[in-house]
Amino acid sequence: MILGVYWYFQFPENLYSFRFFKFFKGFGGHADNDAELKAIISIPHPEIFLEKLEDLHLRFKKTYLNIKINEDQLLITLGDRQFFDYHFQFASAIEDLLILDNAILIDESFETKSIINFTPEKDKFETIKHRFIQITGSDLKKYNAENLSVRIDCNLLLIHKKDFINDMIQICYKENIHVLYYYDHEFKNQCNLMLFLSNGRQTENNIQEVQINSLGEKVRQLAQKYPLQFGHFGGMKYYPLNGPYVEMVTDEEYILNKY
Repeated sequence: MILGVYWYFQFPENLYSFRFFKFFKGFGGHADNDAELKAIISIPHPEIFLEKLEDLHLRFKKTYLNIKINEDQLLITLGDRQFFDYHFQFASAIEDLLILDNAILIDESFETKSIINFTPEKDKFETIKHRFIQITGSDLKKYNAENLSVRIDCNLLLIHKKDFINDMIQICYKENIHVLYYYDHEFKNQCNLMLFLSNGRQTENNIQEVQINSLGEKVRQLAQKYPLQFGHFGGMKYYPLNGPYVEMVTDEEYILNKY
C-alpha cells in the first residue's frame, strides 16, 4: 500500500498547472468516484503520439490511462482514488509530448471509435488482517493536499508510554514509514493514544510502499511486550485530543496544520 500525500477533493493550486488537462475532483460518499485529469485534443499523426505515450507509461507503471479516439481527436483520462505527485508528473510529461507534437486543445466532445487502456502495474493485493489498523484520510492541508495514513488507537500504563513510542519509531524505520505523530490523554496512571503513521509526497523516483500486515504484526508483538490494549479506555471524557506530538515527519506542511 502507498501511504502519504495525495489529492482527491481539490486540485493542488499553485503547485501544478496544465495547458491541456483539466482536473475533475472526487466526491467521495455514495458517489465514490475517481478523481480525474482529462484532456480533449486534436493532434497530427496520432498513431506516432500513441506510440510515444505507450513508452512514457513504462515510466509511470502505477497509473491508469484511458484514451478515446476518433481519427486525430483524443480524449485522454487519468483516474484514481488518490492522485499522488507521480500522477501529476505523468500528466506533465504527457503535456510535453502534446506540445512537441503540435496538439491543439478542443472543447467539443466527439464520437468514440476506438479505446486504448494503459493499466497500472498490478500490486499484490493485501487484505488487512489486523482490526486495530484503520486507513484514514485527512482534512485539506497546504495546496489542498490530503494525507493517507494508518491510524492505531490504543491505551497502556503511563510508565510504558515513552518506551512504547520509541519502539514504534523503530518499527517505522523497518517498515518504510517516515511519518509518526500522535495525540494523547493522560489520566491517573493510564494513557490513551491515537497514533498516525504515514509518508510524505510520492514522486516518480520516490514511491514508498508499505506492507500493512507486516507493520500490523510488529505492532501486535508490542502488545506482548507491554500491557497494551487496542482501543481507548474510559470513554469520551478521556479521548486523546492533546497534540499532535511529532516523532518523525517529512513534508510537514502537507501533513500537519503548521504553516
